[in-house]
Order: sequence, then C-alpha cells, then structure tokens
Amino acid sequence: MPRPATVLLTALAPVSWGTTYAVTTELLPADRPLFTALTRALPAGLLLLAIARVLPRGLWWGRAAVLGALNIGAFFPLLFLSAYRLPGGMAAVVGSVGPLLVVGLSALMLGQRPTARTLLTGIAAASGVSLVVLKAAGALDALGVLAALASTASMSAGTVLTKKWGRPEGVGPLALTAWQLTAGGLLIAPVALLVEGAPPALDTGAVGGYLYLALANTAVAYWLWFRGIGRLTATQATFLGPLSPLTAAVVGWAALGQTLTAPQLAGMALAFGATVAGQLGPRTGPASPGSPAVRVRRPYARI
Repeated sequence: MPRPATVLLTALAPVSWGTTYAVTTELLPADRPLFTALTRALPAGLLLLAIARVLPRGLWWGRAAVLGALNIGAFFPLLFLSAYRLPGGMAAVVGSVGPLLVVGLSALMLGQRPTARTLLTGIAAASGVSLVVLKAAGALDALGVLAALASTASMSAGTVLTKKWGRPEGVGPLALTAWQLTAGGLLIAPVALLVEGAPPALDTGAVGGYLYLALANTAVAYWLWFRGIGRLTATQATFLGPLSPLTAAVVGWAALGQTLTAPQLAGMALAFGATVAGQLGPRTGPASPGSPAVRVRRPYARI
C-alpha cells in the first residue's frame, strides 16, 4: 500500500480518539473512568481475539503483557485520572509532548538519531495543541499533572517498543491488537472493581456510547494504529497524535456549540502543519519475516 494511504488510515485512529471526550461527557455515567477504560479495552480485545484466533507463544506472552500494560492497561486509567483532575484541557497539553518523548526513546531504543527539524516539529505540535485547548486556570493538581505525564510516557514507550519488537512471523496487526487490548483490559478489571465497585446502571444512550467506544473508538482504531506503527517509523506515527485534540475541538464546535477563537484557529493550523511535517521522514515498511524482531521458531496456529 502506498505510504500516503497508510498515513491516512493510521490518522483515523487519533481522529477517532478525539471524539472520546464528547461521547464520555454527553452519553456516559459521570465519575466512572475505570469502568469506561475497562469497557473500551476488554470487550474490544476479546472480540478481536475471537476474529484473529491466534494466541501468543513463547516470549510473546510476556511482550504482549508489557505492551498491553503500556499502551492500554496503564495509559487508559492514567489518562482518565488526569482529565478528571486537570482543568481546561491541560491533560491534552501535557500529552502533546508525546512526540518529543518518542523521538528521545527512539534514539535510545531504535538507534534513530533525532534531527533538528524533528525536534522543532515536536515543539510546534505541542505549541499548537496548547493554543487550541489551554484555558486560564488556577493552581494545578499535582496528582493530575503526574498522571498526565505518566500516561504520555506510558503510551510513548509502548509505541517505541511496538516498533522495536515488531510482530511474530505469521501474526498480523489484528492479533497483536487483540493481545494488547485483552492484556490491558485484564489489568484494569480488578482495579476498576476495587476502586469503583459494581458497574453502574446504564440507559440507552450509555449503552450506545460504550458500544461506540469499544468497537469504532478502540477495536478498529487501535488495529489501524498498530498496523500503522508497523509501516511507519515510531516518530511518524506519534506525530499523528495531535489530530486527537484537534478533532475534539472541532467536535466541540460542531456538535456541542463551543466557540473557536482566533488563537485556537491559529493553534489548529500550527498543530496540523506539524502533523504533516512529521510525516516527511524516510519511507519505511514492515520488518521482514527473517529480521530479529519477528523471527520465531514455530509457526503460529489458530485457536
């Protein structure tokens, strides 16, 4: 598939994630972040696992658990915690430094030397997102800031490790996505039960919202995301991340009656320009079947 098409398909993931705030605030029960994280991850993971019908083998049990914890199990709860405790989109501002973290981790773990253009693009992306979502606020909650930083670091590390480890021979992105969502959901489940108790009563709107989050927003979006990581560099993939807060701003304006100011429009243009610039790296493709990242001793069997 031509790289532009891969970029566009991968970009659908953060665009979908940008609708999460509107769905959560308009349709879902209040103050149930862990239950929401659980219903996003575990049903989607089990559904994709039933479709892929492939289980991890050997060291990939551990790798799937690590990736599931970083990309899903830790990222989801920390993200929701920061969103609940920080005002005015501050969580998105902290999250916008993700591309810079990925650039640094890629240098350490993948041997990809950062360029001045990449660093400047990352700064521009963070600045643009800040203009879009940041509002005046008083003292910041320390726990919220730490949660936002930890969620960003978790997803950044998961993105780089996903690129570093690749996929086992004979295993597609659908199975890899299923493993991570299932592992992450199983990690969230006991925490959600202990902290929030039994599931809340759900009306029709909430059921529809959870179905959307589990299917389109998670199962499909994360499959596109991990598929894209396999075909793009980790840096190119992470520079698509600013599309999420940009989409949230557009949805807020179009569906929730929120206004967009001149500084926000300027920030959207700056962040979108940085997203486009972030794709102007070297052309890459999936690892070859014989590379160390994907070599296995035995073929994978379907279950």
